[in-house]
Amino acid sequence: MPKQKTRKSAAKRFKQTGTGKFRHNRANVRHILTKKSSKRKRRLGQDAEVKATEIGRLRAALPYGL
Repeated sequence: MPKQKTRKSAAKRFKQTGTGKFRHNRANVRHILTKKSSKRKRRLGQDAEVKATEIGRLRAALPYGL
């Protein structure tokens, strides 16, 4: 059976933790920052855990993990 291909777009956007969970960068931190509070911008700078409902799609896109 041939090897499965990794979806490179997903591989560039996600990180895998030591326990196997996936993390992603948050949206809305690139521009139009003047109207956002400092607290909000700080939170947007931190990565977030991928929702449980999306894990199946992500595992299919990354068959060998990261």
